[in-house]
Amino acid sequence: MRLKGVITVVRVPFLILALILGILGAAVAWCEAKRFGSPFHPGYALLATFGLVVAHAAVNIFNDYFDCRSGLDFRTRRTPFSGGSGAIPQGLLTIRETLWLGIGCLVIIIPIGLFFTWAAGWKLVPLLVLALLLIVLYTPLILKMGYPEWSPGLGLGILPVMGAYFVHTGNYTAGAFIASMPSFFLVHNLLLLNEFPDVEADRTVRRRTLPIVLGKRNAAVFFSAALLMTYLWIVWAVMRQFMPVYALLALLTLPLAIQVIRGAFRYDEREVFMTVMTKNVQVVLATQALLAAGYILGGIFPG
Repeated sequence: MRLKGVITVVRVPFLILALILGILGAAVAWCEAKRFGSPFHPGYALLATFGLVVAHAAVNIFNDYFDCRSGLDFRTRRTPFSGGSGAIPQGLLTIRETLWLGIGCLVIIIPIGLFFTWAAGWKLVPLLVLALLLIVLYTPLILKMGYPEWSPGLGLGILPVMGAYFVHTGNYTAGAFIASMPSFFLVHNLLLLNEFPDVEADRTVRRRTLPIVLGKRNAAVFFSAALLMTYLWIVWAVMRQFMPVYALLALLTLPLAIQVIRGAFRYDEREVFMTVMTKNVQVVLATQALLAAGYILGGIFPG
């Protein structure tokens, strides 16, 4: 097993998302700790974020494994954001090595989950079980269900933020759920837009992504509505005092998001669409990072 193959299949640049999600969940818990005197453990924040990064790596690895098993890896036209890592077709890893690497990630994740269950409470177990099922079933089952985009929105949006919050407090709160919803919309849309270039290849293995089920134009409309909902949700949450006023920093990405919405309808212009996909990644990461910064500022300057 070569290091280059490992780095390729885990898709290291994509793990920045998990890092930001861990920071966001910790920022929400820290903000509440400052405002209401609830507990916060810096060591737990680091361990939970590490676990999220490994879990995200596992998702990428199993996606490549199942894509190779189905033959999709050899049919898709790869882009920097879609079509898998290409580690197996390029001979950087064998399919068996990829499977064992994914299992190795699970071996790391499970003890971390058991520790937090012991430290924070058994209520974490349903979240961990659901997360594990999403990791394992996403490619072989969920992608064939007709609306699979909810799964990454849940598994790489809501659950990480809620879990990263729970390990500090031992509770799930409405405030934590509300804080996680922008991540749901953004990660949902990250996968949705990245599916557009893969439509023809995905059809050959009976995937039922929204661009296939609805058609590309309707899927672009759906994408646009979900992206705008991200910002409306943040404004609503601040107005209802579920989020600190500093969360409005996340609106700084709105002009870039408008560019992405316009570009989402240019799905037949390959070079233009690659630029749009790049901007979408920037929106996804920057919006959540700014939201985390808003919570941190809310803890420093409560009121």
